[in-house]
Amino acid sequence: MNRIIVNSKKAPAPIGPYSQAVMVNDTLYVSGQIALDAESGDLVTNNIEAETEKVMSNIAHILSEAGLDFTNVVKCSIFVADMNNFQLINSIYGKYFLQNPPARETVEVSQLPKSVNVEISCIAVK
Repeated sequence: MNRIIVNSKKAPAPIGPYSQAVMVNDTLYVSGQIALDAESGDLVTNNIEAETEKVMSNIAHILSEAGLDFTNVVKCSIFVADMNNFQLINSIYGKYFLQNPPARETVEVSQLPKSVNVEISCIAVK
């Protein structure tokens, strides 16, 4: 098994004992990303659209570090603090998957790290 840890300086450093992503053979497993700004360390939570955009941007940086992009994503998991934000989150998320979107689930949870409103993880294949 070929296992490589993938970290992008453009995405926020992990806030716990995990890696931003792990490449195993040709599959990249991206840890859940929140709207944490890598440079300032600030959370982007002024509105759900901006928060979701920052999450997707963080994922993009990690994918890029592995030589991939959103066309390589085959599965996403979206965790939301309030399912009433689903349509707004979906409108931003959908901009990244214009054709052949990946498989996905969206679940409401009671709380997310740092009390954010949305966290997204994904799996991508070379």
